[in-house]
This record gives sequence, C-alpha cells and structure tokens, in this order.
Amino acid sequence: MELTKQNFVDTILSGVTLVDFWADWCGPCKAFSPIIEEIAGEYAGKITVGKVNTDDEPELSARYGIEAIPTVVLFRDGAEVRRFVGVQPKRLLEDAISAAIS
Repeated sequence: MELTKQNFVDTILSGVTLVDFWADWCGPCKAFSPIIEEIAGEYAGKITVGKVNTDDEPELSARYGIEAIPTVVLFRDGAEVRRFVGVQPKRLLEDAISAAIS
C-alpha cells in the first residue's frame, strides 16, 4: 500500500501497521523490499503494510524524523512501538510484529 500525507494517519490509526520509508534510488531499500513484500503476504489480514516514498513525501519523512533509509516503523493504534534503520533480518521484524499483535 502506497502511503501519502493524505492517507497516512487514517492508515496507522487502528491496528498494527508496518511502514517502510524508502526511495527509488536507494540500493539497500531495493534489497530490503522483498522482505517487506514477504511480510505483507504472510501477515495479510493481521497487519497493514505500507510504503512511503521519501522523495514524494518529504513532509511525512520530516514529521516522523526519518534521517536514513530504509527505515521501517511499526505502529500500533497510531503510536510508534518500534523503529528499524537499515536492512534488517526478517526474523527481527517478525518478532516485533508478533509482540505488537499480542
């Protein structure tokens, strides 16, 4: 799901949402993308997974203090519960998601 300043708050407000802040030119972002896609498929119906293109949405990036990409932020009911900067192992994200769901 592509997130923009128009739909971001409504998307993260309820339930668990994993947000990937990325850019087209970012090599590590491209390497990390398959992991994000796997998580989106495996957790479909349990969490929402969204992506914010930092080049297209500089206001969102600034509002959430994104200083490096990829950055993945895990929200529960609108509140940030975890933040990961850089490419992360899938298992680490899964552990954080499991904790946020329960």
